[in-house]
Amino acid sequence: MKQAEVTETLRSLVKDRVRSSIQAKQALLSDTGFQDAVAAVAMKIVDSLREGGKLFLFGNGGSATDAEHLAAEFTGRYLKERRGLAAMALNVNLSAMTAIGNDYGFEAIFARQMEALGKAGDVAIGITTSGNSRNVIRALEVAKSMRIFTVALTGESGGKVQNIAECTIRIPSQETPRIQECHILTGHIICELVENAMFEDK
Repeated sequence: MKQAEVTETLRSLVKDRVRSSIQAKQALLSDTGFQDAVAAVAMKIVDSLREGGKLFLFGNGGSATDAEHLAAEFTGRYLKERRGLAAMALNVNLSAMTAIGNDYGFEAIFARQMEALGKAGDVAIGITTSGNSRNVIRALEVAKSMRIFTVALTGESGGKVQNIAECTIRIPSQETPRIQECHILTGHIICELVENAMFEDK
């Protein structure tokens, strides 16, 4: 292929992926269930933080990175200058994850930390694009048993996690990259809603 043809092929691929991402997000504009769930989760987090609770986030792979990213938005800042908010990603402690994985199995890496660090009134958000990540499911099961409010961020099918979490936010796509792109959008919206509710004067 000539260079011009290669360039046009690549350009078409780029445009297609941007279009797919837009379509996934566009679907959220008419999804009142999504909108209500996001707002409800944000208010649960506000209630928890006001009472001295914490937000826990966890996931695998790209979802682990999303968990870290969003935890940092709370402990640092999102859009407003304000005090830090108690949030942590359970996938950042390498020693804990490898020790727990070695002693109890990979499925326990988040659940064991949840058991150790969580308390009633906290909020736990498990991120899994398939909805079937066993370590995410187990952590949510443990959290629920501890009276921690449980949230799942997942894809269109919902997977098994929707039967565990008290609130499931499903992204209307079956493509992992598009789901992940919408997960970070969802997380950012939650951050903004929490900041606005807790720091109205900022």
